[in-house]
Amino acid sequence: MSRDKRSTGRELRELALLFTKLGFVAFGGPAAHIAMMRDEVVVRRGWMGEQQFLDLVGATNLIPGPNSTELAIHIGRLQAGWRGLVVAGSCFILPAALMVLVLAILYARYGSTPAGESLMYGISPVIIAIILQALWGLGRTAIKDLTTGAVGAGALVLYLLAGIGEIPLLLCGGFVVLAAREAQRRRGLAAIVPLGALVVQSPAAGGVGSIFLSFLKIGSVLFGSGYVLLAFLRSEFVGPGLLSERQLIDAVAIGQFTPGPVFTTATFIGYLLEGLPGAAAATAGIFLPAFVFVALTGPFIPRLRRSPVLSGLLDGVNVVSLALMAGVSWELGRAAVVDPATALLALLALALLVRFRVNSAWLVLGGGACGLALQLL
Repeated sequence: MSRDKRSTGRELRELALLFTKLGFVAFGGPAAHIAMMRDEVVVRRGWMGEQQFLDLVGATNLIPGPNSTELAIHIGRLQAGWRGLVVAGSCFILPAALMVLVLAILYARYGSTPAGESLMYGISPVIIAIILQALWGLGRTAIKDLTTGAVGAGALVLYLLAGIGEIPLLLCGGFVVLAAREAQRRRGLAAIVPLGALVVQSPAAGGVGSIFLSFLKIGSVLFGSGYVLLAFLRSEFVGPGLLSERQLIDAVAIGQFTPGPVFTTATFIGYLLEGLPGAAAATAGIFLPAFVFVALTGPFIPRLRRSPVLSGLLDGVNVVSLALMAGVSWELGRAAVVDPATALLALLALALLVRFRVNSAWLVLGGGACGLALQLL
């Protein structure tokens, strides 16, 4: 066996182990997932620098799909080519999809979702600490000058106070920094935009094939947060009468309660509609576009950074991405830090991250254990 093949095999094993672990412990949504990946990939393993990591984060915001999953796919592609792309993405998705599938089976059998308040009571403040630590590290790289600092601050204010959506903020932030950096004649820019025709509601036909096509459409056009996903799901499944409002709310709750991508909500809905084949079709449909978009756009990211024009666009997207992470942190923090015990957990986790660089996965598990213990007391 050649050295290159041995090296690629080792990289694939490392990717599989890392993203399988993250798939089991990455609670807290995309912002927390990105923070954990930064801790593992930049801080612990040194696979890339802060700037390259930030560029990947910015690139995921320019294409539809689940950002943290696309980030995992990008990392896999850089480490081990197309095989790494498949391994990293699949290993990050499958643990969460399997957990959601088990909960869907229990839900369908017993008619209710299992409660996890005690577990999440301890995990939630730890997630806030992980995000804050990542924001501090990434912010020192993303805020390059007064312009990027002002754009980031403005995006945060508009997100929190005016309720401006993610996509307008990202686009405006990118072009503001680009315009500020370019005094010369504006040059043409290409952007990836989802086809408007795909947003048209699919027929409410039954069957596994219809489920796959519905989720393929959603994965191909969906920008934004889980709340945007909720709107798509309501239009696609509640409107035609395939799901009730209560079932949809329960599905989204399960997707948020379990670790890994929130898009595994699709697994739950697919099972309710068509059993195991439906769960497999829904999961494949909603995540397949992410692999395709990353494979198509990944090779162009270094060119974005080398171009003096497009570099400004990417810097603007990066700093707005961090502003959105900060906004999400604030909103999550108000719900997570609800009493002195959770405040203490958040501060302790932050101290362990900053002072001792404790692995974020262990902190998540420790936070869950503390939550269970505190609730029993």
